[in-house]
Amino acid sequence: MSQIHFVGAGQMAEAIIRAALSRKAVSARDITLADIDPERITRLRERYQLSSTHSEIDALAAADYIVIGVRPQDDIDGVARHIGQYASPQATIISIIAGVTLERLATLFGATRPIVRMIPNTLTDTGYGYSGVVFNQQVEAEPLMPFLESFGKVMLLEERLIDAFTGFAVAGINYVYYFIESLADAGVLSGLSRPQATKVVWENLVGGVEMLKISDKHPRQLMDINNSPAGVGINGLYELNNSDFAAGLQRSVMTAVRRTTELSGH
Repeated sequence: MSQIHFVGAGQMAEAIIRAALSRKAVSARDITLADIDPERITRLRERYQLSSTHSEIDALAAADYIVIGVRPQDDIDGVARHIGQYASPQATIISIIAGVTLERLATLFGATRPIVRMIPNTLTDTGYGYSGVVFNQQVEAEPLMPFLESFGKVMLLEERLIDAFTGFAVAGINYVYYFIESLADAGVLSGLSRPQATKVVWENLVGGVEMLKISDKHPRQLMDINNSPAGVGINGLYELNNSDFAAGLQRSVMTAVRRTTELSGH
């Protein structure tokens, strides 16, 4: 298995570690950590039984993959200099730093360095959800993919689509959670208990997705099957259409995309 070193041991790094260990894509002895908070490193080492005894410098020198999860406002230049001093020239950089382009990463880490820019999703424990990934030409994808796919599905993108992907796909789970909460509230409003309403919403959500997969039909086709003339369902949809639901959702996504673009300085 590959040696993986994390620079920055925040919540996203922990989620990646937890999922990768759970799916046996990496061994606990092959994960090393660096963070400005030594207590954070101690907690994660204990929590996930990370057994490597490498010093930070030795960990960098041994790493096949270096996952950088520092904040955009941190001293990225200093981090890059430190990595460049000790890491193998063949080690692949995997950046999950928001808004930092491949061009900037190549300036920081060298034009010949294999570099991955990744926007991970937050569904790491489930195996669902897409992370957006861009490779530079030096990356060998085949040996890297088992690690990347251990914490979700991977969508290879042109870098110009990263902002749209972030505002739509990564932020998109917010809309799903919001929809579930709102629909369950509607069930309670109509007289069901909270547990009853929640179970119904979950089953409808999972079942609806499964029906789309196995039927290979457009959502509108399945809605047509579910709605008889002047029936209950079509009356409910009529009222939902009056609420501007679809346009409101689309405006929300576009606002998130615009904010992503602002933060990345594009």
